[in-house]
Amino acid sequence: MVDITPKSETLRVAVARGHISAKPETIRLIAEHSIAKGDVLETARLAGIMSAKRTGDLIPLCHPIPLTAVRVDLSINEAACRIEIEAEVRTVGRTGVEMESLTAVSVAGLTVYDMCKAVDREMVISDVRLIKKVGGKSGAFTRGECGADNR
Repeated sequence: MVDITPKSETLRVAVARGHISAKPETIRLIAEHSIAKGDVLETARLAGIMSAKRTGDLIPLCHPIPLTAVRVDLSINEAACRIEIEAEVRTVGRTGVEMESLTAVSVAGLTVYDMCKAVDREMVISDVRLIKKVGGKSGAFTRGECGADNR
């Protein structure tokens, strides 16, 4: 594990996004709250939050970090037949929260898949990526033109 002892505590923020594509019928069932396992978007939101808090247990050598805020939003994009997922994670600490935001998006997508697999096994979780980060020695990062967030 990397020694972060000499680092200064600063506000750390990371935002990640991704999506899960599904058949139009699956998207409709999610929107109508007709999936047998329950409210897909709310369950996936909670799973994303819970996973952000446990990232240090899931990824080897990742520091366990006391988080000060986690927001996970899921929205239906009917035109693209997908669920858009965004996670923002915050802390005041010595290391960043990029892995926590990426984990939250990934696990939220996996939760959607798990809850809907009985009706759609062709779903695809994709484009999980860091959008921005704030804080730390390396400063701010915002996804640039070459990796433009235009999907």
